Amino acid sequence: MNKLAIDLNNIISETTPYELLSDFGKRLYFPKGIVAQSAEANQRAKVYNATIGMAVSHGEAIELDSLKKLLPDLKPAEAVTYAPTGGDPALLKLWKSDMIRKNPGLIAESISTPVLTSGLTHGISLLMDMFVDRGETVVIPDMFWGNYRLMIEECREASIASFPFYTEDKKLNIDGFTETIKKSAKNMKAVVIVNFPNNPTGYSPSTDEAHALKNALVALADEGYKLLVIMDDAYFGLFYETDTYKHSLFNELFDAHENILAAKGDAATKEHFVWGFRVGFVTFGCKGMTAEQYKVLETKMGAAIRASISNCSRPAQSLLLKAMQSPTYEAEKKSYEAELKERYLKIKAIIQKHQDDPVLDPLAFNSGYFMTYYMKKGSAEELRQKLLEEGIGTISIQDKYLRVAFSAVDDENIEDLYERIYKAAAKL
Repeated sequence: MNKLAIDLNNIISETTPYELLSDFGKRLYFPKGIVAQSAEANQRAKVYNATIGMAVSHGEAIELDSLKKLLPDLKPAEAVTYAPTGGDPALLKLWKSDMIRKNPGLIAESISTPVLTSGLTHGISLLMDMFVDRGETVVIPDMFWGNYRLMIEECREASIASFPFYTEDKKLNIDGFTETIKKSAKNMKAVVIVNFPNNPTGYSPSTDEAHALKNALVALADEGYKLLVIMDDAYFGLFYETDTYKHSLFNELFDAHENILAAKGDAATKEHFVWGFRVGFVTFGCKGMTAEQYKVLETKMGAAIRASISNCSRPAQSLLLKAMQSPTYEAEKKSYEAELKERYLKIKAIIQKHQDDPVLDPLAFNSGYFMTYYMKKGSAEELRQKLLEEGIGTISIQDKYLRVAFSAVDDENIEDLYERIYKAAAKL
């Protein structure tokens, strides 16, 4: 093992995060090569800086006129230069302060600096690399985003342990979480992914459910389980009911127990309506961790980024930073969040009208982009195909669920869409 990796490991050797690291995670270190030497030169090379592989003219990075016309508000340093491996420090600082504003239980000194990733998918993939070994198990509910399977089963050669997302009365199955963790833990280590608002169901826990889930995880930690709890907060902020827990579960877990490492994966992707920017973040929280120890996790994740994509998109980071600094930005976001809520309320009324439908049983939903039907009879794939014949696209899951992304359909078309879905289901 490289001495730099050993030095990093020694700093966190007495902590739960170290025990949770995969073999690859333990071997990760940030090399003192071109990037590190260039960073040092940026501070000290005041005469000539001949370190980094960029083309410079008269003190600025070369930028083609064609690009300048497309990005008139960005300087060359904001548009075409390499970004730091862990992300633009100004954006990381702003994202962290915004995260704390939206999750007021957080304490700035008790969580890490976010590490910038190329979208949330990349962030979760990095977490799998850093903490999951071949043959280990990741616990997730049975209603999960299909990309987890590629990350866990194919990329890491690990396995998924799932359980019913809902109880019989359509509440969050917290007992299923804890029982599955106990059954699948290896050497008292367990990795869990929670995704709220959930894809594909569109469900987020109530405040009582969020607290109950936290208490259940803390109880496991008290028993000696070492837990990595990953929050996939892709659709964070899109909460439509008053009793829905309005924060990330990270708000509850970042300082809950020395045996719980909480990792918040979030992104500008959906939260800020910039899907193609591919700007995501990973932030760590664990009771008793110091700034120096958090820096180890940040460095190891930076090393994983360096070893794969080198760094993330500079113009996307610059544009997001400037947009978030705009005095009208928050109001612009809220207007579109309100529009999505209006669609949700309209769908609820339609579902109420069809509550006795013999085919379609809507799963509980209260947030995010989606809602999902359980097929009481018939095939979800057959229904999907019937809808396609009418020019309507939906997603079938396990041939017994049909997911509808109401986020992708204008408000004035919602009623027509759902009436067509019910009519097609009646023909099965």
